[in-house]
Amino acid sequence: MARMKHNLAQDLEQCSLPSALEAMGERWSFLILRGALSGIRHFEEFQSTLGIARNILANRLTRLVENGIMLRQPMQCDRRKVEYRLTEKGQDLAPAMIALRQWGEKWGCGPMSCQVLADSRDRQPIRKMTVQAHDGRPLELSDIVWLCVDEETPVADAPARKESGLEESVKVA
Repeated sequence: MARMKHNLAQDLEQCSLPSALEAMGERWSFLILRGALSGIRHFEEFQSTLGIARNILANRLTRLVENGIMLRQPMQCDRRKVEYRLTEKGQDLAPAMIALRQWGEKWGCGPMSCQVLADSRDRQPIRKMTVQAHDGRPLELSDIVWLCVDEETPVADAPARKESGLEESVKVA
């Protein structure tokens, strides 16, 4: 079978990272998400906890709802009031948020927090977020390769791989 080489620049155009960042927005959206992950549900709670201007908060909550990250719904006890809850899509952002926090703590991007994320069952701190192989092995950056979705041809001409002396392509049987 012939191997086709892919161009990294062309393949990165199809990367979902820019779209994901666009869906989240900017700093305030991440802080709102952090609040929601911590159990904040109401506009006033977000506003007072984060110290965010009401117009900015309203804008960011609307954007998060439009992007399917949060759900805006009437409260059961008083249908005139609304609450914001994370959707499954929003909950799936938790590992990325935790990884960003751990990165910030490691590299001194702000004050160290007195709070530690812990397992609710045994109250022990969680492990550092890692990239893992399909079998659970932690992977280093040098262990990772970009493959095309067909998994038959790797992305060629990846600068980091060339500079590290790693093989540029993998033979396919």
